[in-house]
Amino acid sequence: MAEKKQPIRVLVTGAAGQIAYSLVFPIAKGELFGADQPVILHLLDIAQMQEGLGGVVFELQDGAYPLLRSIVATTNVQEAFTDIDYCLMVGAFPRREGMERKDLLKINTNIFKEQGGALDKWAKKTVKVLVVGNPANTNALVAQQSAPSIPKENFTALTRLDHNRAKAQLALKLGVPVSSIHNSFIWGNHSSTQYPDVNIATANMDLSNTIRAAVKDDAWLNGEFIKIVQQRGAAIIKARKLSSAGSAANAIIDHVRDWIFGSKEIVSMAVVSDGNPYGIPDGLIFSFPVRTENGTWKIVTGIEIDDFSRKMLDLTVAELQEERTQALEFLKAAL
Repeated sequence: MAEKKQPIRVLVTGAAGQIAYSLVFPIAKGELFGADQPVILHLLDIAQMQEGLGGVVFELQDGAYPLLRSIVATTNVQEAFTDIDYCLMVGAFPRREGMERKDLLKINTNIFKEQGGALDKWAKKTVKVLVVGNPANTNALVAQQSAPSIPKENFTALTRLDHNRAKAQLALKLGVPVSSIHNSFIWGNHSSTQYPDVNIATANMDLSNTIRAAVKDDAWLNGEFIKIVQQRGAAIIKARKLSSAGSAANAIIDHVRDWIFGSKEIVSMAVVSDGNPYGIPDGLIFSFPVRTENGTWKIVTGIEIDDFSRKMLDLTVAELQEERTQALEFLKAAL
């Protein structure tokens, strides 16, 4: 008997890595696309990780997931990208001790140029792309620039982890469940310049109960809170001696599920800036407050930008513009 739904092909790059290891099993179980949606997992990693990738395949097979129709595990880019519906770009070259930021950006520009080209050649033209590997915003920009046949709005970068971190810190401060925090969000880069904004956030669905009124401590909200969110990744590495793989995988699922099925409230997504109302230069991949519906996202308009917020936005814009300039120079040199 024919299946009611055709399998979705989803590619995870860096598939032998930590984040992917926390991600592929929930996807196989149906937590991303739904309990009645079959999937075909495409898993890509570099040749040096082939043995580890094989181990991931063994575990996926041993999980006996009813929704997992097949696995394409490969080190071949064309095989990995052919006919995919979703692309979760988890893999990127990590920053090594003593490495200059510019050197890291150059290496990743080459990686995401190749993978953007692979999307352009072999993926479905409707493919939805989420870039996780850092520097995520600019890596997404490079992939987008390298895939001119795919709509720009189909490229996003992950700031949902930062969004979730901000909500969690507000909930801890107020001693309430995370589900009570609404409409906080992240502006800008997935880096230490990001700006977690609480100016329209509420502690419940009563719009009169604002976060600022509930917390009663603007100094904390404009200072320590922002630093905690900006530096949370480094704090986890210091504590675990490993990166935040579990929470990152959870954020990836949150991001894609809301993109597909819609969100009831504001969420954070790094998307292309194109005629937005907040003065963000066109073309940057920038985290905005968005609403999602039926597989589309839309930047939320009408949010007032006070002097403090403008200063914070200017800082993260400047960093992203510098990254973009360097990345585009590397791309031009590679032509």
